[in-house]
Amino acid sequence: MASTEQTERGLKEYVLLGLKGFCMGAADVVPGVSGGTIAFITGIYQELNESIKSIEVQLVRQVLRFQWKAALSQVGWSFLATVLGGILVAIFSLAKGITWMLDNHPILTWAFFFGLVLASVLTVSKRVNAGWGGLTYVASGGGAVAAYLLVGLVPVETPNALWFVFLSGLIAICAMILPGISGSFLLVLMGKYQFLLAAVNNREGLVLGTFSLGAAIGIMSFARVLSWVFRRYHDLAIALLTGLMVGSLRKVWPWKETLTTMLNRHGKEIPVLQVNIFPKSMTGEVALAVALGGLGFVLVLALDRLAASKPEA
Repeated sequence: MASTEQTERGLKEYVLLGLKGFCMGAADVVPGVSGGTIAFITGIYQELNESIKSIEVQLVRQVLRFQWKAALSQVGWSFLATVLGGILVAIFSLAKGITWMLDNHPILTWAFFFGLVLASVLTVSKRVNAGWGGLTYVASGGGAVAAYLLVGLVPVETPNALWFVFLSGLIAICAMILPGISGSFLLVLMGKYQFLLAAVNNREGLVLGTFSLGAAIGIMSFARVLSWVFRRYHDLAIALLTGLMVGSLRKVWPWKETLTTMLNRHGKEIPVLQVNIFPKSMTGEVALAVALGGLGFVLVLALDRLAASKPEA
């Protein structure tokens, strides 16, 4: 197998790469926002997917036999280590802050993420190489409907057993590397988001290790599927992902009215059925929310321009 470590980078480029990983990690902490979207618009998505795909059974065997040189020659290790490092720093440093923001300032927080996702729709849609037509519009519409229905599902109560934590990692990681699908939101639907966020904050090694094992197996398998799809059906895949992001806007709309609630196993009241509404008047909070949404929108466009010299797809 040929080495995937083909790009020579300097210190400045690795710092920028780490920042991109940090942005991915920050997005993955939030239900409704996809780290894969951040990877896509910052121009590292294809290299990330190919680097993950390069991790095979033979590589694992070489690592277990301490054949480090042979193993490192087969995988983009410096790229993966830098991105993964940025992701982990974001998750462990931002988990408490984002939890606090969602609990205390949900409208402002969701407004910022709404701007991020809305701008991502524009930037990703431009990557349809042959132009938009009948099939791409159908794929995009189907993705939008699917995501709209998915994010409207009601979260369920599930066991905290390690086997289910492993399964949650297996499923969530596949969404986390797909632009437009939030792995964190799938964890919400599976009833494991708050549980895993608490595990991060409390440094629960066994839970986090089990989840990571499921995620590692899931991402190594799914990366091959993604690579094949992008190679064979590039424009349709981009159109589908664009639609998924459009549909996911339902989840990140800042203003909601809660119709019904329920108590979870910890006695905390959580919303079950919510509907999106428009703010009734232009208050200071609404103005600030709009400003933050605009900031998120501009930030994504700036990242897209930054990555424009290295087109991703």
